[in-house]
Amino acid sequence: MSDFQLTRTLDEHTAEAALRTDVRRGLTRTPKVLPPKWFYDARGSELFEEITRLPEYYPTRAEREILLARAGEIAAATGARTLVELGSGSSEKTRHLIEAMPALDTYVPVDVSESALTGAAEALLAEHPGLRVHALLADFTKALQLPDSPGPRLVVFLGGTIGNLLPPEREVFLASVRAMLSPGDALLMGTDLVKDESVLVAAYDDAQGVTAEFNKNVLAVVDRELGGDFHAADFAHVAVWNREQEWIEMRLRARSEVRVKIRALDLVVPFEAGEEILTEVSAKFREDGVRKELAAAGMELTHWWTDAEGRFALSLSVADGGEG
Repeated sequence: MSDFQLTRTLDEHTAEAALRTDVRRGLTRTPKVLPPKWFYDARGSELFEEITRLPEYYPTRAEREILLARAGEIAAATGARTLVELGSGSSEKTRHLIEAMPALDTYVPVDVSESALTGAAEALLAEHPGLRVHALLADFTKALQLPDSPGPRLVVFLGGTIGNLLPPEREVFLASVRAMLSPGDALLMGTDLVKDESVLVAAYDDAQGVTAEFNKNVLAVVDRELGGDFHAADFAHVAVWNREQEWIEMRLRARSEVRVKIRALDLVVPFEAGEEILTEVSAKFREDGVRKELAAAGMELTHWWTDAEGRFALSLSVADGGEG
């Protein structure tokens, strides 16, 4: 693929070191915690794709609805010639944008999965032979050095993934995105919105148990990569709505007292019956809150689109003093 270039800033040793650090730090603190990025090995990615098709899980459908309805407006508002996608995955939803952007020259997907980057690039280049793809194998939560490409640039962060970051992490992340933007560049961000608690909890605790299997997959990752002896049956999947913080918490709750050995870390982790590991926070947003967080990072919200039911939003913002 002559129009495909891949820049690596991560390798398997980087990922392994990060996993070791996160597991040791997370399972020796109180309360225990494991970061949600470790859900996504090959099996975890398959399970998440299955989740997006569940009747209870509305965010993917709602965001796609907005993209299909508003892609032309987004293209017109930004005039983007470079599209940068953070956490690009399969780049499936981004296709709607690319098809609506006739001036697009370069697509820069950023992801921690090399196979996802190469697979998505192959599919996109087959559909858009004039497109250039410069993929970055990188962690989007760290500072990024974007490749040279024509402006203006549109940075996209879809899927409501911003909600997986705690408020201090969001502050750092949005500041890092602002640092990427030149005058005329823009950020398109997906945010899941606050709604009825029963709808929210069902989206993270589906009747078929797919989300439960997805949640427990993080234990399988620790077992495989670090020689752990977790048993998924020893833990129950829990999803609760934190009204004060306005976020969903996914947890794994020990069904009984258990001790887990992690050989690679020479670590024994005791669990009391009912003790939990926090595996994911998924914050839900209101327009005013999004506007304030963007403003604090030096960006101005210029467009706000929701699906017909008002469940999910896409916001377009520009650097203060920039042009949308």
